[in-house]
Amino acid sequence: MSGHDTNELGQPVGLSVSGDFPRPTPPYTPMEGRYCSVVPLDVNRHAPGLFRAFANDTDGHNWTYLPYGPFDSEPAFEDWARATCMDADPMFHTVLDSNETPVGMASFLRIEPAAGVIEVGHIHFSPLLQRKPQSTETMFLMMRRVFDELGYRRYEWKCDALNAPSCRAAERLGFTYEGTFRQATHYKGRNRDTAWYSIIDSEWPRIRSAFGAWLSPDNFDQTGQQRQPLMARAGS
Repeated sequence: MSGHDTNELGQPVGLSVSGDFPRPTPPYTPMEGRYCSVVPLDVNRHAPGLFRAFANDTDGHNWTYLPYGPFDSEPAFEDWARATCMDADPMFHTVLDSNETPVGMASFLRIEPAAGVIEVGHIHFSPLLQRKPQSTETMFLMMRRVFDELGYRRYEWKCDALNAPSCRAAERLGFTYEGTFRQATHYKGRNRDTAWYSIIDSEWPRIRSAFGAWLSPDNFDQTGQQRQPLMARAGS
């Protein structure tokens, strides 16, 4: 729990907050990394490649906990992307590998510049991206924009509480579990209890250092396997 001050009436009150608010809205510009880039989603350029990448998930396993999909054709996916991914919030991005091939997507959403709070969501990594350095670097690039470039105070991750892989991913990436909101919403005709996770600005320097060490080429052997896991680097 955050610390507190005491006011002149002897009541506990929150610590003083410095800085200018509202914080800037995230720019819709590329984020470049060593292994991948995260760029504004362009339906014309990216939808065909994303559809092909997602098609590698032949049983539709990766769509289970998303409120949309799977899509049975490229035009259906493109229609969905045009209807859903063009707004400023959620702000959808495409993940491009080193060959500039679309391999996944993620977004900033629930963007609250006045509070300095932002969420990451709509994360859909194709099998071409999963369990690879590019997937971790994608999350690092988005965090770096939020904390280092924009000066936000809080970064959120929410998922279906039954989505165990997403919960594990949040914890691996340095998010702290804050609780589960029961019957928070429903989708695809079923209930969703939502697990909440966050990183706050005071935690970011340690987490940033952990990502930097993990993403170093020295942390991978000749087959591309990690030498040290990210959680160990973060001191978790």
